[in-house]
Amino acid sequence: MQINKDNLIKINDYLWEIPKSFRSDMRVPARVYATEKMLEEILTDRSLNQLINVATLPGIQKYALAMPDIHEGYGFPIGGVAAMDFETGVISPGGIGYDINCGVRLLKSNLSFKDVEPYLESLARELYSEIPSGVGRGGKLRLNDDDFDEVLKRGAKWMINKEFGKENDAYFLESFGCLENADPDKVSSHAKSRGKDQLGTMGAGNHFVEVDRVHKIFDEKIAEIFGLKKDQIVVLIHTGSRGFGHQVATDYIRIMMQAMPKYGIILPDRELACVPFSSPEGKAYFDAMAAAANFAWANRQMITHEVRKSWKNILGDAGGELSVVYDVAHNIAKIEEYFMEGKYKKVIMHRKGATRAFGPGQEEIIKEYRSAGQPVLIPGSMGTASFVLVGTKDSMKESFGSSCHGAGRRMSRHEAKREVRGNELREEMEREGIHVKVGSTPGLAEEAPLAYKDVREVVDVVEGAGIAKKVAELKPIAVIKG
Repeated sequence: MQINKDNLIKINDYLWEIPKSFRSDMRVPARVYATEKMLEEILTDRSLNQLINVATLPGIQKYALAMPDIHEGYGFPIGGVAAMDFETGVISPGGIGYDINCGVRLLKSNLSFKDVEPYLESLARELYSEIPSGVGRGGKLRLNDDDFDEVLKRGAKWMINKEFGKENDAYFLESFGCLENADPDKVSSHAKSRGKDQLGTMGAGNHFVEVDRVHKIFDEKIAEIFGLKKDQIVVLIHTGSRGFGHQVATDYIRIMMQAMPKYGIILPDRELACVPFSSPEGKAYFDAMAAAANFAWANRQMITHEVRKSWKNILGDAGGELSVVYDVAHNIAKIEEYFMEGKYKKVIMHRKGATRAFGPGQEEIIKEYRSAGQPVLIPGSMGTASFVLVGTKDSMKESFGSSCHGAGRRMSRHEAKREVRGNELREEMEREGIHVKVGSTPGLAEEAPLAYKDVREVVDVVEGAGIAKKVAELKPIAVIKG
């Protein structure tokens, strides 16, 4: 049954609901954060139909949720959030995505734009040279089997112990850069072979390393807590678990498709392949997914090391230190607790193209940030603004402590290449003062701003809905891509 606007109930200016009565197999309603204008565009693809399918999964709690950057994905829409009952619910790789723990890290410097401006071209060139990027591109780090398994167990912490980082880096990462349940034995040898040489690599697609200046501060008090100020130079790193995470997802989707009949699971879409979380297959996937998440944190840690090396090579001692503000995952499943039906309930939180946005006072937030809330890092489309937000108390009640993760695609990569010439886009960005270093000019066209929603509109929706709050706006001054 095709969804249209008449099937949605407007809860407020930023939130719409598809009632449980829309389809007989829905266990809960489906909700989407969007303005009326954005909703018109969302209805042009299958993403809301995918969200309705998510609402049919065994053990789903309260509602299936979508963020304003929603677009069509594999099984779950990208921008999807779903909480499954810990005892009776399922786990679905489609609710995490192929790029397990794709995420964003923000580094801050002590320098202002005027300090760095004379060095920008050299810095962009050095970053492009130092950080391997592009499809299938391997890195400089070569590990034996035992060391690679240790990376999968310990994530960013292993990298830091090997001197690819500062002692306190892990403290400023979500989950301290390591999920403790990771088990390398639950990962196939094929996945390991794909990942072994990819630590410290960016990949292609929408992944990037970006040098930004803090363009605006919206909340002085919280910005100060995060160590951000106007005109400061910061660095954004956006990448994930590369071919390793993709293979983990591929392996377990196949396993789950074969296992579902055993558990009597019937789905409206096979891409939602899932098993009970408590089943052997469910536990094995969760432990393999954690290994892939740890790989991604290790990968961003290695890239952080490469960024610091480039920074030092170009700016010398005058560059000072680059320190971590925060690192967030936006493709992951975690065990969390929420207050529902008069009590705290444990759930398996699926976030796919959605960011954890815990509000102030939550114990999971480090003490330095606890009074403010968790930093939420929202990269824009290439060449446009990115944002630092902060989680709110309302997000804990309304959205399972979740917010958006970026601008969200509105056009396929193929369509973008038809519409945009990569060389023209590069020239336009350089006219705007953005230094661009990219491996593939057609790849540049795929990530053109017109292929994405307006990140400002997306951010305004989550702020208007009260599930995150704007802290700072970042403007790119150098973009490095595969």
